Amino acid sequence: MSKYTIVMLRHGESEWNKENKFCGWYDANLSPAGVAEAVAGGKALKEANYEFDIAHTSLLTRAQVTLKNVLEQIGQTDLPTEKTWRLNERHYGALTGLNKAETAAKHGEEQVKIWRRSFDVPPPPMEADHPYYDNIRNDPRYKDGPSEEEFPKCESLKLTIERTLPYWNNTIVPQMKEGKKILIAAHGNSLRGIVKHLDAMSDEAIMGLNLPTGIPFVYELDENMKPVVSMKFLGDEETVKKAMEAVANQGKAK
Repeated sequence: MSKYTIVMLRHGESEWNKENKFCGWYDANLSPAGVAEAVAGGKALKEANYEFDIAHTSLLTRAQVTLKNVLEQIGQTDLPTEKTWRLNERHYGALTGLNKAETAAKHGEEQVKIWRRSFDVPPPPMEADHPYYDNIRNDPRYKDGPSEEEFPKCESLKLTIERTLPYWNNTIVPQMKEGKKILIAAHGNSLRGIVKHLDAMSDEAIMGLNLPTGIPFVYELDENMKPVVSMKFLGDEETVKKAMEAVANQGKAK
């Protein structure tokens, strides 16, 4: 029997998603299509009569703007919102800013798949001479964290999960146990970490999971935070299927 319900969604298409670039911690905004996806996600939540007590999002604009558009649709623009770097996208290191298809043509699709989808192999680190190093490393939004030791130069999915799960366990789970209805607007890889944890997925299985942009999905959990209902997407079946296929195709050479 389900005791808790939580809704998550990956941000709508960003400008760098549209350009097929590795984005990571670079602060790309939503594309016009991404805004439309966020609005559609909000409408799906409204049609299903969802209301929330608190929202959680990352420190990146694309997730925050997605959340803003969703909250406008459900009439909860003043919803209390907590923002944390722990829900940021995976840090793509030296690949940040590179076009995924060009990188696949240069290094081979298999290598790009390993960088994007392997569980514990990080991409090459972002060093101080990287064109986006200062833009990210010295961004004032990180003045309160992560610490010098915690600030990533690159991350595998494993490393992303290791900094996301403490936030899930120490902040989100206690709020759910208090009875709060929670919405998380975040990123493909930070959300994959939560999904892997909830569904006890293997390292191999999580590599094949593709979360579509802008489509809310629901988990119903029992009193032990184990899923009764897993990843129920709110949207028509065809939209969900096409979105997941589009995400899977991102790392293939054109």
